[in-house]
Amino acid sequence: MPDRSDSKLSFTVRATTESDVEALGRFIEPFVTQGRLLPRTRSELEELMRHGFVAVADDGILGFAALEIYSAKLAELRSLAVDPRHQGSGIGRALVNACIDRAKDQNVFEVMAITSSEEFFQRCGFDFTLPGEKKALFMQTRETY
Repeated sequence: MPDRSDSKLSFTVRATTESDVEALGRFIEPFVTQGRLLPRTRSELEELMRHGFVAVADDGILGFAALEIYSAKLAELRSLAVDPRHQGSGIGRALVNACIDRAKDQNVFEVMAITSSEEFFQRCGFDFTLPGEKKALFMQTRETY
């Protein structure tokens, strides 16, 4: 993947590798503590990393996102997180684009994102409905995860 640069920050988005698992666990921990991401075991992280991407710069991981492919019809963009010091610098969009490109490469028909940041995802091309007025509906079965 190409380098991304703006006046403040230069970073590269690349596929995750096995050697990223420890650093990635440390990177997502504050997001888990804040309730922004679900806790992940090492094996869950390793599974996410099959179709995962990191944004990196000289000081390490700046962001992460993964694509979980359920079938040829549906995948979910998961665990998008960007270092708060670098939000607004294009990292999130670059990670989303990497996941969408992976979905296209894998010939996945639809990609969904479950988020509390719907404005960001709408700017990336996501919408609340799909052609034909299809909508996702959810039911929570307990108070906490």
